[in-house]
Amino acid sequence: MQKFKRFSLFALCLAILVCSSLMFVGCGKKDENKIRLNEVTHSIFYAPLYVALNKGFFKDEGLNVVLESTNGSDSSMTTLISGSADIILCGPEQVVYAEEVKDRPMVFGQLTQKDGSFIVGRQANSSFTLDDLKGKTIIGGRQGGLPAMTLQYVIESNGLTIGTNASKGEVNLRTDVAFANIASEFITSGNEYCTLFEPTATNLEKAGNGHVLKAVGDLSGYIPYTCFVAKSSYLKSHDEQAEKFLKAVYKAYQFIKTEPYSESAKALKASFDGMTQTELEIAVEQYLAIDAWCASPVMTEESFDNLLKVLNNASKDDYHPNYTALVNTEIASRIA
Repeated sequence: MQKFKRFSLFALCLAILVCSSLMFVGCGKKDENKIRLNEVTHSIFYAPLYVALNKGFFKDEGLNVVLESTNGSDSSMTTLISGSADIILCGPEQVVYAEEVKDRPMVFGQLTQKDGSFIVGRQANSSFTLDDLKGKTIIGGRQGGLPAMTLQYVIESNGLTIGTNASKGEVNLRTDVAFANIASEFITSGNEYCTLFEPTATNLEKAGNGHVLKAVGDLSGYIPYTCFVAKSSYLKSHDEQAEKFLKAVYKAYQFIKTEPYSESAKALKASFDGMTQTELEIAVEQYLAIDAWCASPVMTEESFDNLLKVLNNASKDDYHPNYTALVNTEIASRIA
């Protein structure tokens, strides 16, 4: 009887040990369908992403997408390289800057194809042109960021000179302000113009602190502005998840493209509590009007070359990276 008790106790302990081991193994197992997504900022400019989240399109693909925001593409790239994110939504210039990283970040899908910012001024002006910037100051964001570089490209391509000599009509382009601080700096600095994305532009106008004048995207033309980026190792080991991710975003784009503005606004509401139904509808209409979102998630080589023109125009460096080394088109090509 004593032997039986000892054996039973031993068996019980063994069973507990085995179960505990299995439990810890189970806890440590990574959910392959969980995607940690980091976005460069929170803006209606990325509407297809939020529609995919709020309408359950990611869940329909069996994915659990967890979204976090940072302030600036460089910060997003840091989260990717450090392993804090699986996928980031950022400006594609970051993959050019990070081309020497061992586990190379690669674009595998494009979301926006135009600059999504708006020129905001202190005075209303329905006939605004770039000539109105002569001798004035415009806050363009952070040096090295795509918004500031695109604005510089637009200004210089239209024959204006960037500088601080107002008497000669030079445009003072400020690139010393962090992306998240542009609105507050515009309000307090006294500078005549700035560029802002939605919903910040509309909210600033609603508060009586400025007037939305012109979409920069109307002036810049087609540029691969915001893309989905992941490490090359992740795209190899999570090819199926990356494809499902792009499928959900593409479905959301189709929803926005075909449904009334009111339906898109309803789908966005959960992501933008501070905006009214009408404001959301206006923002969607504005971005559709400038053809901001990509009909196909494939970043073409022509589009990539346009990006390099903007980078090289703003930089003392001469960027000529290999397109196929930084852009994975295989996954996006299966979508549309």
